[in-house]
Amino acid sequence: MVAESSGATLSAAGSPGAWIDGLIGVSIFSASLVATRLALTGMDALFLSAARAALAGLAGASALLAFRQKRPARRDVPSLVIVACGVVVGFPLLTALALRTVGAAHGTVFVGLLPLATALFGALRSGERPSLAFWLLSLVGALITVGFAARGLDGPPGPGDSLMLAAVLVCGLGYAEGGVLARRLGGWQVIAWATVLSLPLSLPLALVLSPADPAAIPMPAWVGLAYVALFSMLIGFVFWYRALARGGIATIGQLQLLQPFLGLGIAALVLGERIEPAMIGAAIAVASCVALARRLA
Repeated sequence: MVAESSGATLSAAGSPGAWIDGLIGVSIFSASLVATRLALTGMDALFLSAARAALAGLAGASALLAFRQKRPARRDVPSLVIVACGVVVGFPLLTALALRTVGAAHGTVFVGLLPLATALFGALRSGERPSLAFWLLSLVGALITVGFAARGLDGPPGPGDSLMLAAVLVCGLGYAEGGVLARRLGGWQVIAWATVLSLPLSLPLALVLSPADPAAIPMPAWVGLAYVALFSMLIGFVFWYRALARGGIATIGQLQLLQPFLGLGIAALVLGERIEPAMIGAAIAVASCVALARRLA
């Protein structure tokens, strides 16, 4: 592993490699809410959030040492802090707290808003200026995704909804900031340094909050923790930040419109849930929006 060249910028927006990386990252992220719910069957939300960040930080530190990566420049530290606050601490903690009162399927309603949040912060942080047609297609895709995910949800908004909305906002900021920084540091280096930066907080908290009887925690909960720590927190970002750096934050970010549908597909495979024809139709419509947005960005 070496740092990606800083020359791999928006000129590679049409590169299939950027889209493949982005799709791999989104596919990994799509199982995050299900894995979090599994972990919460035997763990406290605060311990889960601290433990996943600590495990990812230890793995990230090992990779940085193994590949003898130089420390980030001083000018990059504020951006790494933003990334850490957004995707290492903020999103995992807020979603874990939210999923104590709302289901994973309910959370997909808010995940459908991530592409817009990422594109908006990308425009603010990186200076990208997508076309009006791109924004309209992004809005249509978000409405299709949220509309599909929201079917059958009853009751007024509650605290869990506010937490999920806050999670989407901080995650969009973390995605955009990391995408900009990845052009200088490289994709995997950004998330590795961000998790390492969080270690002085995450590791002590994980030790203090650790369960009194780890043997009493069911195996599915440990599997959920392992997934969100190594895949959702680390490996997924290796592909995701590289894709954002090479293909453009706003453009590649539209792949997140597919995340709720991929998540439902994973739930069908893991939990045996039925895939409805409406899901296939909505996924095709969203994929069309992504393809058109790519051409018109």
